[in-house]
Parts: sequence; C-alpha cells; structure tokens
Amino acid sequence: MSAPNKSYDPVEVAALSAEEVQRMVDAALTAIAGAADLQELKAARLAHAGDRAPIAEANAEIGALPPAARADAGRRVGAAKSAIRGALTHRQQELEADRDHRALAEETVDVTLPWDRVPPGARHPVTTVGERLADIFVGMGYEIAEGPEAEAEWYNFDALNFPPDHPAREMQDTFFVAGPHGEPRSGVVLRTHTSPVQIRSMLTRPLPLYVVSPGKCYRTDTLDATHSPVFHQIEGLAVDEGLTMADLRGAIGAFVEAMFGEGLRTRLRPDFFPFTEPSADVSMECHVCRGASTRPGGDPCRVCRSQGWIEIAGAGMVNPRVLVACGIDPDRYSGFAFGLGIERSLMIRHGVTDIRDTVEGDVRFSRAFGMEA
Repeated sequence: MSAPNKSYDPVEVAALSAEEVQRMVDAALTAIAGAADLQELKAARLAHAGDRAPIAEANAEIGALPPAARADAGRRVGAAKSAIRGALTHRQQELEADRDHRALAEETVDVTLPWDRVPPGARHPVTTVGERLADIFVGMGYEIAEGPEAEAEWYNFDALNFPPDHPAREMQDTFFVAGPHGEPRSGVVLRTHTSPVQIRSMLTRPLPLYVVSPGKCYRTDTLDATHSPVFHQIEGLAVDEGLTMADLRGAIGAFVEAMFGEGLRTRLRPDFFPFTEPSADVSMECHVCRGASTRPGGDPCRVCRSQGWIEIAGAGMVNPRVLVACGIDPDRYSGFAFGLGIERSLMIRHGVTDIRDTVEGDVRFSRAFGMEA
C-alpha cells in the first residue's frame, strides 16, 4: 500500500478514476451474469470480489490519496463493491433455484406407478425342502452335522467299508481332486454322499449319537431328467445301545408321515450297501393314489406309475466294521443309518418330473413354490 501523500492535491490515481472503477464493475457484472452454474459463479466471485480482485486492489489505494480526495474515492469504490455483491447474491439465488428445480424434475418419484412392477423373489425349493427334512429329524431329537465337500478318500470310502476295488472308487464315478504336481488322484475327492459327515461325527461326538447331515454331493452322472452331477442329500445316523431294525423302521415311518401325510405305509426290502448290514431299500405307499391305482378299476397314477409304492431311501444297520473304524465297540453299541435325495423328495412331494428344473435357474420354477419356510 502506498504511504499517505500530502505534498500535492489532488493526486490522480488511475485505479480510482471513475472510468476505471466503472470498467471493473462492468467486467464483474458480465462475468457474474455469464456464470452457468454455482461452480462458475464461485470462480467469478473470487476473480471480481475476492481479496485479489481489481476492486479490492483499488480500495487499497485509497490510503494513498490526500485526505480531501479520500471521501469521494471511498464512496465510488464502496458503491462499486455494493453493486458487485448485489449481483452475486441475485445470481446465486437464481442458480440455486434452478438447481433445486432440476433436482425435483430429475429425481421425482411417481407414487401412482404400480408398486409390484418388480415381482418378489422366492427361496429355492431345494433349500426349503432340505430345511423341512432337517426340521423333521430335529423335532425327533437329532442334531445337525456338517462337513467339507472336498473330502479325504478315507472318510468317503475306507471308513465306510468300501473295498479298494469297489467301482465307486473309479474316476468314471467319482470326481478326484488333482494333486499338487498334477497327479490325477491326490487322495481327495468331491464327496459322493454325506456319509463322511457320519464318520466325522462318530469320531468327534460323544455317544449316544443322533445326527442328520444335509449337504451337497457330487458324482460323474450325466445331467438328464432324473440324474445330476451335483445334487443334495440328507443322511441320518443313530448310534446307541440296543438299537435294532425296529428303531430304524419307526424313524422312517415317523419321517414319512411328517413329510408326505399321515397313515402312509412303509416297506423295507433287502438291499446292499458296504456301510450297512443288513441293508434295506425303503419305499412308501404312494401319497397320491394310496395304492388305489393298483386295484381293479382304479385310475392310473402318474406319480407311482400305478405301482402303489415309491422308492424314497436306502437304509440299514451300521456295519460293525464301520463302528470299529471309528473306535466304537460293536459288542456294546449298534446303530442305524438312512439316506435320501433332497431333489428326489422335492420331486415326489410336488410332482416335479425333471430334475433339470431345479438347476437351470429359471425364477418361474422357484416362484411357483412361494416363500415356503
């Protein structure tokens, strides 16, 4: 800032001349009026009303004028600053109003539109049926047990009494996990059933033992109407003193009535599984025709194909060799086990005819089952 000058009067300071002050005001008003948005207005404010704006520098020069000239220059500069501030305030109000109007127009919500334009989703029916199956056995006193899907061969085969040359151990039936150096068989498989979870339960849980193990399984099956390389299974295991086939029959009967309807009969026929002895194929009376389709004059039944019975599970008493492999005394304890496919239970219960419908991801299939818990 220049020091006060009293040696002559008046002193001509170019920045404070009426013409120069008016030029500053005109430039400021032009920039303010031309600001298209609040960001450009901010730049105009800094350029024409900030601390380093021309009008601010002119205001600083007033101190260099003799006392007689300061009042006139001060009024001139003050009027200019007031005009610029007024223009800034007015333009800011205009731009803010325009911004708010555009926001209301662009972000408006039409509350008269239909509320259900996006249909509600639905849980996958395989999930809901699996949970229903598990709940039935939990209600009977069983616990839920889980295990890894990539399983050691010992848990998946050896502990379950599969001999070394059993066909299930071949690569055309089982997915083997490759070894660290590319070996085709590393001793790890994608579990072919949830029975390994039963082995882990017998090794880690105290006796007596009552568990069910739902989960995903893998086999090298070709995907068709009744087979899938990835499927879900639920298996049950009971190990206690004095268990017999009668206890197994009672558990199966209670499950069938809870899942498919009261009064349905069950049938056990001889079968073979390496991990149970004796083993049985479990069938139930058709829950649709209840055997009427097999009688003379009865209407055909597409669910049981007029046979009156539907195969639902495999079961049997736990093989003593399996108990020994898990460190359990077979002379003191006995057990029974059963297993059934969750997709098959879904197909039987709801009349689904093609298992591919459960894996293709068509929401129309899932939506048909609603939000069943």
